[in-house]
Amino acid sequence: MRITFVSNYINHHQIPFCNEMYKRLYDNFSFVETMPMEESRKSMGWEEEDLSYVHRIYEDEPLCAELIKNCDVLILGWIGDDRESTAYKLTMERLLSGKPVIRISERIYREGRWKMISPKGLISKWREHIRFRNNPVYMLCAGAYVSGDFKAIGAYPHKMYKWGYFPPLRRYEEIELSSMMYQDGEPLQICYAGRLIKLKHPELVIEAAAYLKEKDVDFHVHMVGDGNLKSILEDEIEKRGLAEYVTMYGSMEPDRVRDIMEKSHVFIFGSNYLEGWGAVVNEAMNSACAVIASNEAGCVPYLISDGENGDTFPDCSSKKLNRKLYRLAKDPDRIRRYQREAYDTIESLWNAEVAADRCIRLSENLVLGRKSSEESEYIPDLEGPLSIAEILKPAGFIRSLREDNHLE
Repeated sequence: MRITFVSNYINHHQIPFCNEMYKRLYDNFSFVETMPMEESRKSMGWEEEDLSYVHRIYEDEPLCAELIKNCDVLILGWIGDDRESTAYKLTMERLLSGKPVIRISERIYREGRWKMISPKGLISKWREHIRFRNNPVYMLCAGAYVSGDFKAIGAYPHKMYKWGYFPPLRRYEEIELSSMMYQDGEPLQICYAGRLIKLKHPELVIEAAAYLKEKDVDFHVHMVGDGNLKSILEDEIEKRGLAEYVTMYGSMEPDRVRDIMEKSHVFIFGSNYLEGWGAVVNEAMNSACAVIASNEAGCVPYLISDGENGDTFPDCSSKKLNRKLYRLAKDPDRIRRYQREAYDTIESLWNAEVAADRCIRLSENLVLGRKSSEESEYIPDLEGPLSIAEILKPAGFIRSLREDNHLE
């Protein structure tokens, strides 16, 4: 069976999954890049890797065209908006061919489903999605609110599954995991990692630090990242007398960020509805951090079961975050339980190995169904990648619009 994955370019979020696909299929798996990586991405540390299964349509169009047209299953990510491009024409031809296609998408109405009332927008969505509702075209939802967007326009009925991003998986020996668990009486190590920009809400971490200080909790916050809010956050740290409680590291290489996560007990993630996924949550959970996360970000409803392997809070609310963080800080057993359950969630379920196995199983099912001229009957797993994507109401959208001054 031949599987081709087409997307704008391969990046560090996709490489672990693609490597696992290549391990299983060898030369029957290919990745086709449709455009060069932007310099801005390279400057952020997104490096282009020399991988044998990667081919570039702008360097070898005949080979890439053959890979797209003649593979058994095409995996289709985002390829840009240029309808005159070779990549767009080739993938559209494939979508109309009746051969199996598995699409991957983040939200199409990230700023609100009210946009679907636009006639021009609906024509575009019909061209891109709706007209394939009865074709063997399936949707992998890279975020918990994606399925609701597509249901709203009547696309991919009964053919939407959970998906996401799968950063490199680290497995630890039991003795290593034990050393990462919170020990009674030690200072609580809290981590934040992400850009210091509005949608990430890093100010929530400073609010939380001030709250813990007021409550006389023994803690230290490690903030990794850079952005246009950096000076504002530094001023707040100084004004609130938090200099000895908060360390700001600036930008760091991914491996160094993971090292800080491994030495932390709690991870705070405050992103709003504009965060399509949030792979840093995968990394923190894999590093055995007890995560407290805003439920507005796409990954959170998929990865975190509130009260079981972490905590979630609504509305990017500092008060709700502070209450949950303080409760956690006063309950060492809960910290350790969350740490262990978070690690197990990534190690056993939400990782590239599981995703590749299930993607191949779905692909085999689609190919078998096509060869037998019968509707394929894929029986999904109950949880994790390629389980059924439930329809969830977008969290905090109206509040976030007001906050960002989109509404009066």
